[in-house]
Amino acid sequence: MENIPFYIPLLFAGTTAFAVYLFYRAANRSKKVLTAITGWLLLQAVIGLTGFYTVTNARPPHFLFLTFPPLLFILSLFINPKGRRLLDSLNVKTLTLLHIVRIPVEIVLFLLYTYKTVPSLMTFEGHNFDIISGLSAPLIYLLCFSKDKTRRTALFIWNLVCLGLLINVVTIAVLSAPFPFQQLSFEQPNTAILYFPYIWLPGFVVPVVLLSHLAAMRQLLYKRRAVPDLA
Repeated sequence: MENIPFYIPLLFAGTTAFAVYLFYRAANRSKKVLTAITGWLLLQAVIGLTGFYTVTNARPPHFLFLTFPPLLFILSLFINPKGRRLLDSLNVKTLTLLHIVRIPVEIVLFLLYTYKTVPSLMTFEGHNFDIISGLSAPLIYLLCFSKDKTRRTALFIWNLVCLGLLINVVTIAVLSAPFPFQQLSFEQPNTAILYFPYIWLPGFVVPVVLLSHLAAMRQLLYKRRAVPDLA
């Protein structure tokens, strides 16, 4: 990754920081949440800088130590009463705006593609349509939230569609990575996510985007007082 211009990792680091800030606001400026996120990012930065994640033929795959803990944490939030209370306390308006971070993420992916560290399939020139989620987030925010009511149905459908777009690009990214089960993009594997700071994409940005969708959909379905007034 030595040939990557400094502004690309800088842009991605700034994008990650922006995602941290927005989720911190969505969590009602909880210092515990901010401390936990910061600690996790710093830990992964240290591990990533050692080259630990560039080893792709280990058993178990080293990449699991980056991606499994956030997914396990998200699952625990939904099965634990305290976790569900946290989910229901999150600000859905801010969670909606958080998806704006998907715009600079897609820009970074395209820039990385030009330097042959991610495949074209993972960009908006390929089969990655996730930038639609980021571009539509401000519009959805303006359309679905007003002083007197929230357009719950439209907001739920948007979250569901954008969740599908997220699953699509994650599937492409995983199947394009240089793991033993690689199925796509053999001519240009997805190698960027094995290096710092891009490890923060599967290790934090994607999980926080996933959590934002799931938490919003939970509130829209089960907690009417959190997002009042059906359209």
